[in-house]
Amino acid sequence: MKKKEDKEKDLADLRKAFEESRNMFITGYERLKVSQDFELRKTIRSAGGRYRVIKNNIAEKAAEGTPAADVMKDLRGMNSLAYTMADPVALAKALTTYAKANPSFTFKAGFVEGRVIDVKSIVDLANMPSKEEILAKLLYLINAPAQRLASTIGAVGRNLAVVVDQGCKENKFK
Repeated sequence: MKKKEDKEKDLADLRKAFEESRNMFITGYERLKVSQDFELRKTIRSAGGRYRVIKNNIAEKAAEGTPAADVMKDLRGMNSLAYTMADPVALAKALTTYAKANPSFTFKAGFVEGRVIDVKSIVDLANMPSKEEILAKLLYLINAPAQRLASTIGAVGRNLAVVVDQGCKENKFK
């Protein structure tokens, strides 16, 4: 059994995580083997997130006064928390991919950018393109008209050069 100081330290660490992180997913990890848990932690780290197993009463106390209080209220069963300060889409994709391979891993709720989301919304979030992909598409759309304009302007000179070259080859310009 943990000492009171250790519990208070866990409470403070969890409160800090709730205050710093705007994106978190509450998951159930029942019936996961140690090797599966190791793989899950590795997957979450590669997506830029953090993972911790939480005690329901400590999580509820730590969430008091934070935006995550609604999500942490009335938790039941064995719960864990995956959270990130960065892109929530990358973490959601990693978790849903892992959940497909390991059916015993389940989603319970989520908290993304200040809003509480349900399990269906987590799956929808995972199906979105990543932030980098969206930015790449946006830059392509911004750049495309400039490319077309440059090629059109260049085409006039190129076409003129072709006509002059053909005229010289057929000896029409003497």
